[in-house]
Amino acid sequence: MSDVHRSPADSPFRHASEERDLAPQFVLPMVVRIEKAAPPARTDALETAARAVLVMLSDARSTGDGEWAEAVRDWQDARIRKGVRRARGAEWRRAGALPGITVTGKAAEVGVCPPVPLDGWPKDLARLQVSGTDLDDPEAPDAAEPGVPVLWLNPELDMSAGKAMAQAGHGAQLAWWDLPEPERTAWREAGFPLAVRTAAPGRWRELTGSGLPLVRDAGFTEIAPGSCTVVADHPALR
Repeated sequence: MSDVHRSPADSPFRHASEERDLAPQFVLPMVVRIEKAAPPARTDALETAARAVLVMLSDARSTGDGEWAEAVRDWQDARIRKGVRRARGAEWRRAGALPGITVTGKAAEVGVCPPVPLDGWPKDLARLQVSGTDLDDPEAPDAAEPGVPVLWLNPELDMSAGKAMAQAGHGAQLAWWDLPEPERTAWREAGFPLAVRTAAPGRWRELTGSGLPLVRDAGFTEIAPGSCTVVADHPALR
Protein backbone atom coordinates (compact mmCIF):
# COMPACT_ATOMS: atom_id res chain seq x y z
CA MET A 1 0.00 0.00 0.00
CA SER A 2 1.26 3.49 -0.72
CA ASP A 3 0.51 7.15 -0.40
CA VAL A 4 1.15 9.96 -2.84
CA HIS A 5 3.35 12.94 -2.08
CA ARG A 6 0.81 15.32 -3.60
CA SER A 7 -1.83 17.77 -2.38
CA PRO A 8 -5.45 16.53 -2.20
CA ALA A 9 -6.36 18.90 -5.03
CA ASP A 10 -4.05 16.96 -7.35
CA SER A 11 -5.30 13.56 -6.23
CA PRO A 12 -6.80 11.17 -8.80
CA PHE A 13 -9.21 9.91 -6.16
CA ARG A 14 -12.90 10.79 -6.07
CA HIS A 15 -12.81 11.02 -2.27
CA ALA A 16 -10.78 13.48 -0.23
CA SER A 17 -7.50 11.95 0.94
CA GLU A 18 -8.62 11.74 4.58
CA GLU A 19 -11.57 9.57 3.48
CA ARG A 20 -9.50 7.02 1.60
CA ASP A 21 -8.97 4.83 4.65
CA LEU A 22 -12.72 4.79 5.28
CA ALA A 23 -13.58 3.65 1.77
CA PRO A 24 -13.90 -0.09 1.02
CA GLN A 25 -10.41 -1.45 0.49
CA PHE A 26 -9.33 -3.43 -2.56
CA VAL A 27 -6.09 -5.02 -3.72
CA LEU A 28 -4.56 -5.55 -7.16
CA PRO A 29 -3.54 -9.24 -7.34
CA MET A 30 -0.18 -9.83 -9.01
CA VAL A 31 1.38 -13.23 -9.69
CA VAL A 32 5.00 -13.79 -10.68
CA ARG A 33 6.01 -17.03 -12.32
CA ILE A 34 8.91 -18.64 -10.47
CA GLU A 35 9.83 -22.08 -11.77
CA LYS A 36 12.36 -23.95 -9.63
CA ALA A 37 14.72 -24.65 -12.52
CA ALA A 38 14.64 -21.19 -14.08
CA PRO A 39 13.61 -18.32 -11.79
CA PRO A 40 13.71 -14.85 -13.36
CA ALA A 41 16.35 -12.29 -12.44
CA ARG A 42 15.25 -9.84 -9.75
CA THR A 43 15.50 -6.66 -11.84
CA ASP A 44 13.69 -8.33 -14.75
CA ALA A 45 10.85 -9.30 -12.39
CA LEU A 46 10.61 -5.79 -10.94
CA GLU A 47 10.55 -4.13 -14.34
CA THR A 48 8.01 -6.61 -15.68
CA ALA A 49 5.76 -6.06 -12.66
CA ALA A 50 5.86 -2.29 -13.15
CA ARG A 51 5.00 -2.62 -16.83
CA ALA A 52 2.19 -5.06 -16.00
CA VAL A 53 0.57 -2.47 -13.73
CA LEU A 54 0.75 0.10 -16.53
CA VAL A 55 -0.74 -2.34 -19.04
CA MET A 56 -3.61 -3.05 -16.64
CA LEU A 57 -4.28 0.66 -16.02
CA SER A 58 -4.27 1.52 -19.73
CA ASP A 59 -6.29 -1.50 -20.88
CA ALA A 60 -9.63 -0.53 -22.44
CA ARG A 61 -11.36 -2.87 -20.01
CA SER A 62 -10.04 -0.76 -17.08
CA THR A 63 -11.32 2.59 -18.35
CA GLY A 64 -14.60 4.23 -19.24
CA ASP A 65 -17.36 1.62 -19.36
CA GLY A 66 -14.96 -1.31 -19.54
CA GLU A 67 -15.73 -4.52 -17.68
CA TRP A 68 -12.99 -3.88 -15.10
CA ALA A 69 -13.45 -0.11 -14.84
CA GLU A 70 -15.66 -0.05 -11.75
CA ALA A 71 -13.29 -2.34 -9.84
CA VAL A 72 -10.31 -0.22 -10.86
CA ARG A 73 -12.07 2.99 -9.79
CA ASP A 74 -13.09 1.50 -6.44
CA TRP A 75 -9.53 0.30 -5.88
CA GLN A 76 -8.07 3.72 -6.66
CA ASP A 77 -10.66 5.41 -4.46
CA ALA A 78 -9.05 3.79 -1.44
CA ARG A 79 -5.37 2.85 -1.09
CA ILE A 80 -3.46 1.45 -4.02
CA ARG A 81 -2.71 -1.89 -2.43
CA LYS A 82 -0.97 -4.54 -4.50
CA GLY A 83 -0.45 -8.13 -3.44
CA VAL A 84 2.30 -10.22 -5.07
CA ARG A 85 2.21 -14.01 -4.99
CA ARG A 86 4.30 -16.63 -6.72
CA ALA A 87 3.29 -19.59 -8.83
CA ARG A 88 4.76 -22.33 -10.98
CA GLY A 89 3.55 -25.21 -13.12
CA ALA A 90 -0.14 -25.95 -12.77
CA GLU A 91 -0.57 -23.08 -10.29
CA TRP A 92 0.65 -20.64 -12.93
CA ARG A 93 -1.65 -22.14 -15.58
CA ARG A 94 -4.67 -21.86 -13.29
CA ALA A 95 -3.80 -18.25 -12.45
CA GLY A 96 -3.42 -17.48 -16.14
CA ALA A 97 -6.93 -18.74 -16.84
CA LEU A 98 -8.43 -16.02 -14.63
CA PRO A 99 -9.50 -12.62 -16.03
CA GLY A 100 -6.53 -10.29 -16.33
CA ILE A 101 -3.37 -9.64 -18.32
CA THR A 102 0.07 -11.23 -18.47
CA VAL A 103 3.24 -9.32 -19.32
CA THR A 104 6.56 -10.93 -20.25
CA GLY A 105 9.97 -9.35 -19.71
CA LYS A 106 13.35 -10.73 -20.71
CA ALA A 107 12.47 -13.95 -18.93
CA ALA A 108 10.05 -12.87 -16.19
CA GLU A 109 6.29 -13.35 -16.48
CA VAL A 110 3.86 -11.40 -14.32
CA GLY A 111 0.09 -11.72 -14.33
CA VAL A 112 -2.25 -9.05 -13.01
CA CYS A 113 -5.94 -9.57 -12.26
CA PRO A 114 -8.55 -6.83 -11.83
CA PRO A 115 -8.77 -5.48 -8.25
CA VAL A 116 -10.65 -7.56 -5.69
CA PRO A 117 -11.76 -6.89 -2.09
CA LEU A 118 -9.01 -7.49 0.47
CA ASP A 119 -10.75 -10.66 1.65
CA GLY A 120 -12.08 -11.63 -1.79
CA TRP A 121 -9.11 -13.20 -3.58
CA PRO A 122 -10.12 -15.86 -6.13
CA LYS A 123 -9.39 -19.29 -4.65
CA ASP A 124 -6.77 -20.11 -7.30
CA LEU A 125 -4.83 -17.02 -6.17
CA ALA A 126 -5.61 -17.18 -2.44
CA ARG A 127 -3.86 -20.55 -2.16
CA LEU A 128 -0.62 -19.23 -3.68
CA GLN A 129 2.37 -18.52 -1.48
CA VAL A 130 3.23 -14.95 -0.50
CA SER A 131 6.58 -15.64 1.15
CA GLY A 132 9.58 -17.03 -0.65
CA THR A 133 9.56 -14.55 -3.52
CA ASP A 134 13.33 -14.13 -3.25
CA LEU A 135 15.16 -13.43 -6.48
CA ASP A 136 18.68 -12.34 -7.32
CA ASP A 137 20.43 -10.67 -10.22
CA PRO A 138 23.18 -12.93 -11.61
CA GLU A 139 25.14 -9.76 -12.30
CA ALA A 140 24.60 -6.07 -11.61
CA PRO A 141 22.16 -4.49 -14.08
CA ASP A 142 23.54 -2.06 -16.64
CA ALA A 143 22.89 1.65 -16.27
CA ALA A 144 19.47 2.68 -17.56
CA GLU A 145 19.43 3.87 -21.15
CA PRO A 146 19.21 7.67 -21.59
CA GLY A 147 15.65 8.94 -21.80
CA VAL A 148 14.08 5.81 -20.33
CA PRO A 149 11.85 6.37 -17.26
CA VAL A 150 13.55 5.05 -14.13
CA LEU A 151 11.91 3.82 -10.95
CA TRP A 152 14.55 4.48 -8.30
CA LEU A 153 14.55 2.23 -5.23
CA ASN A 154 15.57 3.44 -1.79
CA PRO A 155 19.11 2.11 -1.18
CA GLU A 156 18.56 2.03 2.59
CA LEU A 157 15.70 -0.48 2.54
CA ASP A 158 16.01 -4.25 2.40
CA MET A 159 12.90 -5.52 0.60
CA SER A 160 12.04 -8.98 -0.65
CA ALA A 161 11.54 -9.31 -4.39
CA GLY A 162 7.77 -9.51 -3.92
CA LYS A 163 7.69 -6.35 -1.82
CA ALA A 164 9.93 -4.53 -4.28
CA MET A 165 7.73 -5.62 -7.20
CA ALA A 166 4.70 -4.07 -5.52
CA GLN A 167 6.61 -0.87 -4.79
CA ALA A 168 7.86 -0.62 -8.37
CA GLY A 169 4.26 -1.04 -9.49
CA HIS A 170 3.22 1.80 -7.19
CA GLY A 171 5.90 4.06 -8.64
CA ALA A 172 4.86 3.31 -12.21
CA GLN A 173 1.25 4.02 -11.30
CA LEU A 174 2.04 7.39 -9.74
CA ALA A 175 4.01 8.39 -12.83
CA TRP A 176 1.06 7.36 -15.01
CA TRP A 177 -1.33 9.51 -12.99
CA ASP A 178 0.91 12.56 -13.27
CA LEU A 179 1.59 12.37 -17.00
CA PRO A 180 -0.39 14.53 -19.44
CA GLU A 181 -2.44 12.52 -21.93
CA PRO A 182 -0.06 12.95 -24.91
CA GLU A 183 2.85 11.60 -22.85
CA ARG A 184 0.70 8.73 -21.58
CA THR A 185 -0.17 7.81 -25.15
CA ALA A 186 3.46 7.96 -26.27
CA TRP A 187 4.60 5.78 -23.36
CA ARG A 188 1.88 3.22 -24.00
CA GLU A 189 2.53 3.08 -27.76
CA ALA A 190 6.24 2.55 -27.07
CA GLY A 191 5.40 -0.49 -24.91
CA PHE A 192 6.05 1.19 -21.55
CA PRO A 193 9.85 1.16 -21.58
CA LEU A 194 11.26 1.63 -18.08
CA ALA A 195 14.08 0.63 -15.79
CA VAL A 196 14.18 -0.21 -12.09
CA ARG A 197 17.44 0.64 -10.36
CA THR A 198 18.64 1.20 -6.81
CA ALA A 199 19.72 4.80 -6.30
CA ALA A 200 23.10 5.74 -4.86
CA PRO A 201 22.61 7.21 -1.34
CA GLY A 202 23.44 10.77 -2.36
CA ARG A 203 21.30 10.54 -5.46
CA TRP A 204 18.39 9.20 -3.39
CA ARG A 205 18.40 12.28 -1.18
CA GLU A 206 18.24 14.49 -4.28
CA LEU A 207 15.41 12.46 -5.77
CA THR A 208 13.20 12.58 -2.69
CA GLY A 209 13.36 16.38 -2.73
CA SER A 210 12.89 16.74 -6.48
CA GLY A 211 9.09 16.88 -6.60
CA LEU A 212 8.91 13.70 -8.68
CA PRO A 213 6.25 11.11 -7.72
CA LEU A 214 7.24 9.53 -4.42
CA VAL A 215 5.92 6.29 -2.93
CA ARG A 216 5.44 6.11 0.84
CA ASP A 217 4.68 2.70 2.28
CA ALA A 218 1.98 2.13 4.87
CA GLY A 219 4.18 -0.27 6.77
CA PHE A 220 1.93 -3.34 6.82
CA THR A 221 4.78 -5.64 5.80
CA GLU A 222 8.58 -5.66 5.98
CA ILE A 223 9.33 -1.95 6.41
CA ALA A 224 8.41 0.88 8.77
CA PRO A 225 5.29 2.99 8.13
CA GLY A 226 5.98 6.11 6.10
CA SER A 227 9.14 4.74 4.52
CA CYS A 228 9.90 6.25 1.12
CA THR A 229 10.44 3.33 -1.24
CA VAL A 230 10.43 4.53 -4.86
CA VAL A 231 10.83 7.75 -6.83
CA ALA A 232 9.36 7.67 -10.34
CA ASP A 233 11.71 9.58 -12.63
CA HIS A 234 9.91 9.99 -15.97
CA PRO A 235 11.58 12.57 -18.27
CA ALA A 236 8.21 14.18 -19.03
CA LEU A 237 7.69 14.94 -15.33
CA ARG A 238 10.89 16.93 -14.90
